[in-house]
Amino acid sequence: MNTAIPRLPEPDWRQVTALPIADNQEELVPASLAQGRLACYPAYYKLGIPNAVPECYVRREVYLRLQAAARSLPEGLTLLVLDSWRPYSVQQYLYDTLYNVIEHHWPSKSDAELEQLTREFVSVPSTDPRAPSPHLTGGSVDVTLVDDNGLMLDMGTLFDEATPASHTAAFEALDRPSPREQEVIEHRRTLYRAMTRAGFTNLPSEWWHYDFGNQLWAWYGGHGRAHYGHTYPESLENRWRKEVDRRIG
Repeated sequence: MNTAIPRLPEPDWRQVTALPIADNQEELVPASLAQGRLACYPAYYKLGIPNAVPECYVRREVYLRLQAAARSLPEGLTLLVLDSWRPYSVQQYLYDTLYNVIEHHWPSKSDAELEQLTREFVSVPSTDPRAPSPHLTGGSVDVTLVDDNGLMLDMGTLFDEATPASHTAAFEALDRPSPREQEVIEHRRTLYRAMTRAGFTNLPSEWWHYDFGNQLWAWYGGHGRAHYGHTYPESLENRWRKEVDRRIG
């Protein structure tokens, strides 16, 4: 049996965003390059989220560590990337959508309370170079496990399900888990073990969310600074513009 998932505190965002960033300028690479036990399924694009991209981009080191995590899984399992780098507009859409749902359910709550509840599952949209949203850095990944038929394992909740049961260690608190709940516990432990051994840290409110290199990773990992700040995939237009600028210069 895998070791129990520890119950970690929620991030103190003031401390998280106070950590310095020394971006190493590592490029983004498409996770769809992977073969074998690492796969990519851009969930937001498939769901038709406005401006979502049909690819899962990650920093190069993140890609290599995902490969390491996938290789460490038990035979028959594949690591599936559901989301990674995302445009600011997608981050804003996700934040606004969840905020509005929560506000509709609890209209009496203050703006501060609504923001706190929303940030449990979606970070505040930000391209501030000192405090970018984690998914805008290319260092955050949303992942799950699939079996040898390509079907997602039962993780207790759906990806992006905004409920207390989505907290990574939620099922660890059960005194007498049912057979199905025990299976969920094992699945989450398997994912957690593979990802943390590969150097990732987990966001405790989301069993699917892992970080490397960004401010969340630095905070949970006890590192003095982050390696990744706000970034974006290089486009053909940008590449040509840089080449023209070099020639003119």
